[in-house]
This record gives sequence, C-alpha cells and structure tokens, in this order.
Amino acid sequence: MVMLGIDIGGGQIKAGMVDEEGAILAARTIPTPADLDTFLPSLQEAVRWLMEATALPAGVGVGCKGIINPDSTQVEMLPGSLHFLEGLRLSELIGLPNDVPVFADNAARVALAGEMVWGAARGHDDVVMLTLGMSVGGAAVVGGRLLRGHCGVAGQLGHLTIEPDGVPCVCGNRGCLETVFSARAIEGEAWSAVHRGCDSTLTRLFREQPQLATCRTIFQAASEGDELSRAIIAKAIRRLGAALAGILHIFDPELVILGGQVADAGDDLLIPLQEEVWTRSQGLLGRKVPLVEQQVADKSGIVGAAGLVMAPRN
Repeated sequence: MVMLGIDIGGGQIKAGMVDEEGAILAARTIPTPADLDTFLPSLQEAVRWLMEATALPAGVGVGCKGIINPDSTQVEMLPGSLHFLEGLRLSELIGLPNDVPVFADNAARVALAGEMVWGAARGHDDVVMLTLGMSVGGAAVVGGRLLRGHCGVAGQLGHLTIEPDGVPCVCGNRGCLETVFSARAIEGEAWSAVHRGCDSTLTRLFREQPQLATCRTIFQAASEGDELSRAIIAKAIRRLGAALAGILHIFDPELVILGGQVADAGDDLLIPLQEEVWTRSQGLLGRKVPLVEQQVADKSGIVGAAGLVMAPRN
C-alpha cells in the first residue's frame, strides 16, 4: 500500500508517495503558486507525476497551516499568502478519483500523526507535541486520538499567554508563547542586544554576515561560552519550561515530543529544559515526563501527512 502525503506551505508545496514503513518512494517539490488559478493545475500536475512514478494511492493526507476542518477538509481560516484557499475543501483540489479518501489537518497535528504511526508516539495514548520553528505549533493525543476540540482549534499551544502585557502576536493576542520562544523571538532578542551595543561574539557576525543571524548560530555561540547568547537562550528556555509545566498539568502526558528547527539544538535545549520543567512540575505530577526529539526524520511534512491516512480517528 502506498499513501500520498502533501504539505502545503507558503513557499513550497511538497508531495510524495510513502509506503507502509514510512519511506518516501517518490517526491516532488514545487513553488507555491500565488493564486488559485495557478495553484490547482500545479498541484494536480505534481500528483499526476507521482502516480506515474508509483501507483494510485490508497489514501491521501494533506497538511496545511491554518484552521482545517478534518471532517470536510475545508480550510476554515488561513491568513497570509494562501488566503485564497479559505472556504475550499482540500479533498476537491487533489484531482484524484472520489473513492480515494483524503484526510487533512494543520501542520502540527500532521507532524504528530506521523509520530503516532512511525515515531516516538507509537504505542502511547497520551502525548503532547510542540513544533519549535519560526512559530510554535502544538498538538496532543488524548486517549489514543488526536485532540481537535469543538471547532478544530485545540492544540494551539504556541498561543498560550505567557506575558499578559507582552508584545502583540500574529493571532491577535499579546504575549503568546511563540512571541517569547521561537526562532524569530530568539533571533529578535539577539538582534536587539547587538543593536544596543552589547558585547558579544555575535556582534561582528550579525553585522558582516547577517544571513548567519539564525537561532542555530545563537545556540552554537551559547555552547561556546558567549555570555550574551547564554543569557538569551537561558531566558527563552525558562519561559518555554514554564509554559510546558503548565501544559503537563493540563494533559498529564506519557511523554512530550519536540520537533522543528529549534529542537535540532538537541541536548543544548533538552537538558536544561527537562530540568526547568521537572522543577516546576514535580510537586503535583510526582514524576519526570520525558522530553524526546521527533523520531520521524523527514522534515518536509510529507511523511507526517501520509500518517494521517493510517492514524486512529475519532
């Protein structure tokens, strides 16, 4: 059996055929068209190419940002460059026969679906996942099922309020988790400190090679002893740890999975974060909830999307 996984992003659409072991058999990446008139033929041409290279899929999984109705696959809300998809059913855009089932959900739930089928969440009934990138996504498995909530908004953990009077967030709230812990937030802290003239090994790098002014660079500088970088990372981890402790008290999960580009920092993130979370949660939970890295190696979103086809449903 092969499944088609599709990840619809603002810059690229990534699609691929995936087998039952989670291996990508064939894949195609195309630039995301700017309007519906070019979006449809571009997506459908990529799907046809994949079928010619493999076979008709047994099912299709689609991951997309925004609020997606998993029952109808309708895009309920999608601000930004892909707003033209709002109100449309993703199942009707693929161009496959009607008897091929199509499942769709937002990007974080898609990532967790892949982990349920092939990764760290396999065999577990209660799991929380955070995707730590330019923004912060979240998803949860409760009682063996992906949590979607009454209107499909459940799991938006990046929009927990951490600072009631904090900076505005893209969601319309203020002080959300992703405004204080995300690649953008960490990079913004470093840029601001360098601009103020703070002493750091980042100063010359940021000014002479701004393309290297990334979250990964800041974690690296912190590991090499740069005091400014260490302070920025420690502050960000303390905030994430506080939020995560609260999440543990709500969901009481068996484990927490961390994915996304910030999680690529590995032990530089996981070790201090685990300690911060343990300190804040041990009194009530009485146990250390493991924080583990995402196990599905594919970061394109293709395998996670394909996991929607095989993941348990309500």
